[in-house]
Amino acid sequence: MYQNRVTLIGFLGSDPELRNNGIGRFTTLSVATKSSYRKDEAYVARTEWHRCIVFGKLSEFAATLKKGTHLQVEGELRSREYVNPKTGSAQRIWEVRVGSILKLDRAAKASTPVEPVEESPQDETAP
Repeated sequence: MYQNRVTLIGFLGSDPELRNNGIGRFTTLSVATKSSYRKDEAYVARTEWHRCIVFGKLSEFAATLKKGTHLQVEGELRSREYVNPKTGSAQRIWEVRVGSILKLDRAAKASTPVEPVEESPQDETAP
């Protein structure tokens, strides 16, 4: 049995790019994840950038997202080779082929705070 599944939780580093490759439309996302660890009484932070490719109807939704959106993407890790036009050499890149996207942004807060309603004491009358 085999499994190739990637789950990333991070932020969009730029607005998505909707592209057309002649066969169909797809959207590319640049997702940033961050990790940190403690070294010699100081924290060291590291940001990783992940190239994510979205196809089909999900691509249309992905194209509506904005830079800074907090999200979770799930998909599979894929590699592909292409020839670098500057050097003429083959390059291998790794991408996440996205199968699902979940927005993690919190709902906008109400513009006016809701004040608690105090209950008035009930008058009890004896019959």
